[in-house]
Amino acid sequence: MLWDEALAGVTVVEVWCAVVEVTGVEYDSRRISPGDIFVAMRGGSVDGNRFIEGALERGAVGVVTDSRASFEGLRSVRPEVSVALVERGRRALAEVAANVFGHPERRLAVCAVTGTNGKTTTAYLAEQMLRSVGRKCVLLGTIETHVGDEIRGSEHTTPESRDVLSIFADGVRVGATEAVMEMSSHALDQERVWGIPVDVGIFTNLTQDHLDYHGTMEAYLAAKTRLFEGVGAGAPRVAVINLEDAVGERLAERARAAGSRVMTYGMAGREDYRAEHLTLRAGETLFDLVTPIGRIPVKSPLTGRVNVQNLLGAACAALARGLTLGEIACAAEELGQVPGRFQVVPTGETGITVVVDYAHTDDALRNLIALARELVGGHGGRVITLFGCGGDRDRTKRPKMGRVAAAGSDVVIVTSDNPRSEDPEAIIEEVMLGVRETSTTCIVEEDRAGAIGIAIRAARQGDIVLLAGKGHEKVQIFADGTVPFDDVEVAAAVLEDLGS
Repeated sequence: MLWDEALAGVTVVEVWCAVVEVTGVEYDSRRISPGDIFVAMRGGSVDGNRFIEGALERGAVGVVTDSRASFEGLRSVRPEVSVALVERGRRALAEVAANVFGHPERRLAVCAVTGTNGKTTTAYLAEQMLRSVGRKCVLLGTIETHVGDEIRGSEHTTPESRDVLSIFADGVRVGATEAVMEMSSHALDQERVWGIPVDVGIFTNLTQDHLDYHGTMEAYLAAKTRLFEGVGAGAPRVAVINLEDAVGERLAERARAAGSRVMTYGMAGREDYRAEHLTLRAGETLFDLVTPIGRIPVKSPLTGRVNVQNLLGAACAALARGLTLGEIACAAEELGQVPGRFQVVPTGETGITVVVDYAHTDDALRNLIALARELVGGHGGRVITLFGCGGDRDRTKRPKMGRVAAAGSDVVIVTSDNPRSEDPEAIIEEVMLGVRETSTTCIVEEDRAGAIGIAIRAARQGDIVLLAGKGHEKVQIFADGTVPFDDVEVAAAVLEDLGS
């Protein structure tokens, strides 16, 4: 591909061009290979223009920059290098990458999920439903990435556009026709998904999170809303909206105004697609899926009301992608567990239940504890909840999470959860402001492994122990570095020690 072809359709302010063959595109100078274009863009904390020289040393043949100074400097000092000046670096990255990778986004039907809670589970369930009828899929999400049958790790909920398009291209090469992805509020706001045409957009809910980035709930909602307006592409063909959420009706109106067909879901009785006659048990959920085209009984191995919501969102997406009600009911019965989402740790003959869950907002924690309370309700069991709050993140939710955990649990253990650059004791003290508003028994243990041991050893037959906040994560992040840590492994080791 020639330089001019790589820039086709890109909004360029000015260009200095030599005839050059382009073989790739990168935004990280450390990943440059000879023949690549380097897109130098200003970010929230790092300016990629600082790394132009390093990219050229590694063999970059062209530079796309959002800095006038960088453009002028290259044109005068390195005239052999092709360089283009753009106003918006992230948009240019997406547009150049789409050209370089052959526009794979146009060859996949994309389902995108946004919301505070439930994105990962809804995306997993939607992909499983599509795969159940033989469709080959790409999945991009918080836990892992799927390219057909290949499973890869995920570093971000929604990667930069160049990486998304590279994964899409890999999917197209193996015959994928569908893509399911989580679209975080950060990615929507920063336009990391610029130019990706979304066929089906799904909204799960909106509760307080990420205010360290967005500042206000209105700004947070505005970022989520961008999915239903289109980010450098048209609005979704179909918008799937949780009408039980407080902002659901507003989003549905926005989506209709943008030209999308709207499918509303929930359990309040006024939604187009809803669950009726629920039976909820541990490891089994039964309900009637009621739709404008008929009703069908659904049986699922997933647990709890919140998973009925996730399942409804995924079912609507699958219907929008052409599955029948019968195919959805069949798929629901075979759905697999999502790692770190109400993941039950084998406990042998102890008679207690240990659950690992990603719940890291006050709303998610409230839902998790409510589900646990429902499961122990008739057996006299207690709910023991262990959790912490992440460092360098929204501090205002810390006392809220403490209040929610203590209000719903019989025993609370407050510990660390990725303190990052902050003092773990200071984070815990902010959590305790909420805990102290209740009379619930609370134990503070900063060391998370030690806290897990305390929580499990405090349990007796019939109790549920909730290890909340980290879910699928395999590390703890501290000011001085990252160490391996897995709630499931630590819990399993404690249980093995108890058994012996």
